[in-house]
Amino acid sequence: MEWFPEIPYMATGLGGAGILLAGLNYYAIKRHPDGTEAMRRYAQAIHDGAMTFLRREYRAIALFALALTVVLTGAFYARAPLVGAAYLFGAVSSMLAGYIGMKASTRSGVRSAEAARLGGIERALVVAFTGGSVMGLSVAALGLFGIGLLILLGQSLAMPMLVQYLTGYSMGASSVALFARVGGGIYTKAADVGADLVGKVEAGIPEDDPRNPAVLADNVGDNVGDTAGMGADLFESYVGSVVAAAVIGAAVGAAEGRPLAYLLLPLALIACGLLASVIGVLAIRLFRGMEPQWALNGATLLTMALFAAGAAWLVQAMLGSLKPYWAVLAGLLAGLFIGAVSQYYTSGPPIRQIARSSRYGTATNILSGVAVGYLSTVLPLLGIAGAIWLAYISSGLYGIALAGVGMLATIGIVMSADSYGPIADNAGGIAQVAGFGESLRRITDRLDALGNTTAAIGKGFAIGSAALTALALFAAYQSQTGLKAISLTNPQTLIGLLIGVALPNLFAALTLRAVARASDQMVAEVRRQFHELGLLEGRGTPDYNRCIDIVTAAALREMVLPGTIAVAAPLTVGYLLGAEALGGFLAGALATGVVIGLMMANAGGAWDNAKKWIEEGHEGGKGSEAHKAAVVGDTVGDPFKDTTGPSMNILIKLMSIVALVFAPLLS
Repeated sequence: MEWFPEIPYMATGLGGAGILLAGLNYYAIKRHPDGTEAMRRYAQAIHDGAMTFLRREYRAIALFALALTVVLTGAFYARAPLVGAAYLFGAVSSMLAGYIGMKASTRSGVRSAEAARLGGIERALVVAFTGGSVMGLSVAALGLFGIGLLILLGQSLAMPMLVQYLTGYSMGASSVALFARVGGGIYTKAADVGADLVGKVEAGIPEDDPRNPAVLADNVGDNVGDTAGMGADLFESYVGSVVAAAVIGAAVGAAEGRPLAYLLLPLALIACGLLASVIGVLAIRLFRGMEPQWALNGATLLTMALFAAGAAWLVQAMLGSLKPYWAVLAGLLAGLFIGAVSQYYTSGPPIRQIARSSRYGTATNILSGVAVGYLSTVLPLLGIAGAIWLAYISSGLYGIALAGVGMLATIGIVMSADSYGPIADNAGGIAQVAGFGESLRRITDRLDALGNTTAAIGKGFAIGSAALTALALFAAYQSQTGLKAISLTNPQTLIGLLIGVALPNLFAALTLRAVARASDQMVAEVRRQFHELGLLEGRGTPDYNRCIDIVTAAALREMVLPGTIAVAAPLTVGYLLGAEALGGFLAGALATGVVIGLMMANAGGAWDNAKKWIEEGHEGGKGSEAHKAAVVGDTVGDPFKDTTGPSMNILIKLMSIVALVFAPLLS
């Protein structure tokens, strides 16, 4: 067993190598041809708009992070004087993952469009997926590097202090993720609503028509919300699951006299997952002759099979028993199951049911979509419950934490497939603006429809992993505070539970209203430009930058209140009502947040693909009454699936990690 102390060294080195590979993939993408002058000019505008937003957003996040660093340093100076620095390290790691992914995404869209023009769907798939892999590998590698480095530098410290630094790092990742997801979601959906309602519904012009002044902001938003926001989201899930397993493992291992093995196992597992993800990313070229959906599925299944085999060896070698392996496998299979359910509800028969209901108007379209969203939560919740049961009977609370690690260990390939989506969406927009014919647009639309499905799978995967991660963090919180049980017969605990149930609903209302307010401004601006500049008659030039400024300012303004509430609420409950009441609060928020997140993510994806199915010529095709109803349904679903739904998983994890970080002060 002498090799256990070497794991932090190997993990840190492997994380560094993964970051290097992500960089090499980025430069490989840049070597692909980037099309005509019109394509390059529009792609550069998308890149510039996205990076400008990211810089302004990161400046706002940095101010919040620095203030919280000061608070943490002051609060924990006697216990762990560098916890503020660990928090800041986590925040910077999350921001760096978003920045790298954004750079790759904005450079890949135009090259995917050109690949579709020159080599068809197979070549375009490889280019788009390789671009997405930069984000996927960066998330996995940066998380592995950060946690490995913290353990490496802190291995001489007392275990409680090392645990405090790990939780501080995780809190840094979580706080950035919430702002990135909420801010990016408000941006992208306000732009999307303005482009669709005025352009497609009122003016009757095609999607991504260059006469629409909101179209550039819409294409920028695909990257802002679905790349940088999703990357930060899954990065903090990834880090949170490993930290929760390490915290619980340290306590379990101490009782058995083997704290090091239990603490390092989750780190070893994600190192194995990164290696498997690298192989899966490279294997996409072997599957490119298949249908795009099957190609992505093949790469994902190969990755998960390799990880499952490697994890079995690691668990047996480090713990001398395969019992904890069943917990890891339960999490991995639960992730696959949730992804399959999301794929069914967002690309299977349910979307055709929504499309058929669109023939009878907007109201029936929306009712059908809401029903699909609620129905889609049942099987994932049962899958999560099954994974928790199997994990607990195999290894107790440590098993539940390992299930979260098992679900997220292959994040490299999952995030690569998810990041492929906005790249494919941008490719279609660039092809439209550049004036290419319907044949090319059909290729990019097929890739885009698949991107909606991979995005829905990614969001389902994210909320499923959030449930397991938050539960593991909850168990770690209980361990840190010394609570033996949380009793619902205690009035203060019940009060905490009800406040926890209320908070995701408040958060949903705030984010949806934020999108509505920003959308109002966008709709008014697009109408003004159509009227005053004569854009539909081809007389004037759209003022794209004005639309970008509107949604940027709105997103940065509206993200502050939800983000502040998510940090302040658990602290307020904990200090006013006590540690047990805070436990009830976290349980209520977890149960409500998971349901809202699943429902909204799947309903939004189903509405979007129902609209695309009609646009392929079904139920009357483009321009029909069914199509108009489907566009409105898709517009309602946009903030469901890209703003409010995905932010739920960050909300419950951020509140859980805040509670865990401050647990020593509450016990």
